[in-house]
Amino acid sequence: MQKTLFTFILIYLTFSTEVFCQTLFLEINGSNETETKIIDSLNYLKTHKDYFSIKSEIEFIQNSLFKKGYIEHETSEVSKINDSLFSTTINLRTKYKTVHVYYNNQLINKNILHQISTKVFDNYFELPFKQIENALKFINAKITEDGFPFSTLHLDNISIENKTYLKANLNIDSPKEKRLVNEIIIKGYEKFPRSYLKHYLKIKKNQAFDITTIKNKTEQLNDLRFASQIKSPEVLFSKDSTSLYLYLEKSQSNNFDGFLGFGTNEETNNIEFDGYLNLNLTNNLNFGESFRLLYKSDENDQKTFNVNATLPYIFKTPIGLDFELQIFKRDSSFTTVDQSIKLHYQINSKHKIYTGITNLESNNLLSTINTSNITDYKTSYYTIAYEYIKPQSYNLLFPINSNFYFETNFGNREQTNSSRKQTQLYIDASKIFNLNSTNSFYTRINGSLLSSDNYLENELARFGGINSIRGFEENSLYASTYGLLNTEYRYQISNSIYVHSIIDAAYLENNILNTQEKLFGYGFGFGILTKAGVFKLNYANGKLQNQKFKIANSKIHISLTTIF
Repeated sequence: MQKTLFTFILIYLTFSTEVFCQTLFLEINGSNETETKIIDSLNYLKTHKDYFSIKSEIEFIQNSLFKKGYIEHETSEVSKINDSLFSTTINLRTKYKTVHVYYNNQLINKNILHQISTKVFDNYFELPFKQIENALKFINAKITEDGFPFSTLHLDNISIENKTYLKANLNIDSPKEKRLVNEIIIKGYEKFPRSYLKHYLKIKKNQAFDITTIKNKTEQLNDLRFASQIKSPEVLFSKDSTSLYLYLEKSQSNNFDGFLGFGTNEETNNIEFDGYLNLNLTNNLNFGESFRLLYKSDENDQKTFNVNATLPYIFKTPIGLDFELQIFKRDSSFTTVDQSIKLHYQINSKHKIYTGITNLESNNLLSTINTSNITDYKTSYYTIAYEYIKPQSYNLLFPINSNFYFETNFGNREQTNSSRKQTQLYIDASKIFNLNSTNSFYTRINGSLLSSDNYLENELARFGGINSIRGFEENSLYASTYGLLNTEYRYQISNSIYVHSIIDAAYLENNILNTQEKLFGYGFGFGILTKAGVFKLNYANGKLQNQKFKIANSKIHISLTTIF
């Protein structure tokens, strides 16, 4: 008896599962063949697991038809044709293509309506029926941006004008007074420089409240080196005030950079070393300031000392100050002192413009040798510059996606008993093309041009080395005009390791020697993100256009950038 009962239960469960999981089919027809094709074009779901799913699909189709302008369509009762097939008929009737929406021109600015309609009049505007929903959302978003976050709007008094268009009134329900940002409260990094809120993020007290705009602006905090956003902003509404809460944290932004390079001296066949130290301090006083100290000594007995300081938003204005002092000494030939002061204006988080003055003074140290190419001079320049930086903060190895810096200087060079007008142009631009998560292509263009009636050796641009054309000694190339192209194909093995190729090219003109040269650098390198910082090693070989490769000309450059 028990065995028979068990067999019965097993058979019941097996066959009942098939019954309960039976597939149902839905067929929707129009009142004629044309309407049926219109309904089929909606690609409705024809197979269902139960009757409730069928009813939901019919409601979805009805809603879709309504949005397309078939507001008078009629749907018949669902008929059961057989055990698995259900059918219904929808009479589409008239399709209305346009709606004339009447509005209060005291509440809505015409400029908003012109963004959604090509036909805007003093008291109404025209909309294609299928665009009504998106248009209402857009209008509501614009009203919200003006400080009315709790506004609502809808169409009422909808009536039929003729067989092609409808008439409706736009009803707006919003508070009488705007919501303003009355208080900004920073959590986590309370000493965050407030000037950055007003001038960098463009968020300030008593501005119209719009949470979407605020969220978009606060995302720019991740572009700052010294601060980042922990979580999205939050808002506390009270009866008479609006408090905005920002959640920030201070980031490690100081870095120390240095490299060691060595190569073989062609004359002595001895290994010679060169290197530099680069210290950058950012926001240590919680003012957003930056300070840079660079000291470089290379194998050509050249020494460079550079100090640069930036003070943003002085006196809580959008204007900042940049100071720079650079001293260059080439063996016992000459020294050059470059001093500049600039005012900058931060247009937004990515764009900045500069203006200022630059003074150069160079002294000839070869007092016992008669040379006309190295002599004492003083130059005063007026400077105008523009800078664009686009970060990619998610990538610790390559935090800058693209940058562009252009500077022009014009002034006079003063020598004993002579004065000459000069113009100097400088450009530095780079871009990373991210092919996918592991492969990218890096390119950089750098160049300088000095326009003058005659030239001095101690005023020419100097380049060459790890930060310009690789495979050449640091600052070993002198030019009145030069342009260089750096390229790297990069492959990220992981988030902390990458390898890359090196293909560099440069062109230079030296108007003192009347020479024009084309240079090339080839090699490879890799980088590793460690706890101490980013360690880089480059191996490159440099050559002139008509020169054969020599292993002895190869350079190995090692650098380590430590963030603290």
